[in-house]
Amino acid sequence: MKLRAAIFDVYKTILDVGPPPGDAAIRWRTLWREHFGGEPRIDLAGFGAGCDRIVAREHAAARTTGIERPEIYWPDVVREILPELAVLPAERQADFMLRQVELWHTVRLMPGSADVLRRLQDRGIVLGIASNAQPYTLRELDQALGSARLTRELFAPDLCFWSFEHGFSKPDPHVFRLLAARLHARGIPAAATLMIGDRLDNDIEPALTQGWQAWQLTLRPHRDRTAAGGWAELALHLDGDRV
Repeated sequence: MKLRAAIFDVYKTILDVGPPPGDAAIRWRTLWREHFGGEPRIDLAGFGAGCDRIVAREHAAARTTGIERPEIYWPDVVREILPELAVLPAERQADFMLRQVELWHTVRLMPGSADVLRRLQDRGIVLGIASNAQPYTLRELDQALGSARLTRELFAPDLCFWSFEHGFSKPDPHVFRLLAARLHARGIPAAATLMIGDRLDNDIEPALTQGWQAWQLTLRPHRDRTAAGGWAELALHLDGDRV
């Protein structure tokens, strides 16, 4: 069936994820001075350990209510560890959280992704996102897309699932059922929808369960899976789907 919609994962799919900067500890002290003044009362490792404890606590609480794949809301976690944030304007808080997460990983637009996104848009394919994400993810994506003169307006808002907005995350089947319902409301059948992601467990298998097509973005395709490869291979695959 002719493709009508494409749903993308973000991390390690649209965004390439790299290691943290080598001077992360120094940048943490600079970040703290800029926002709070003085020396940090907690180092970066201690901040991370505290966040891990809160996330584990919140996940456990959510599972007691029947949510198997819970998602936290990152700003609340950071504000619990750093009550100093509460006195800052919202924009400054968001800036701190973005710059802080940049000390844990680096991101850039995945090579080849911009060309495929443009080609799909030119063909009138509706684009969406299914991402385990936090508010800072949107800013990371905006910056990366901007480097290729693209914007998040490429993606239909009703077909974008950001886990922090819902309290649960992939591979919970509700993620894909929710998007399937919204696709159905647009008159787009499951067989005309393609999921593109890097993980079999989080992206590919749940999408196939819904009757979608799926493409695993990987440099090392499985021998028994033909719908896999990098962005260049995906472009060729999509060029062949013009029936």
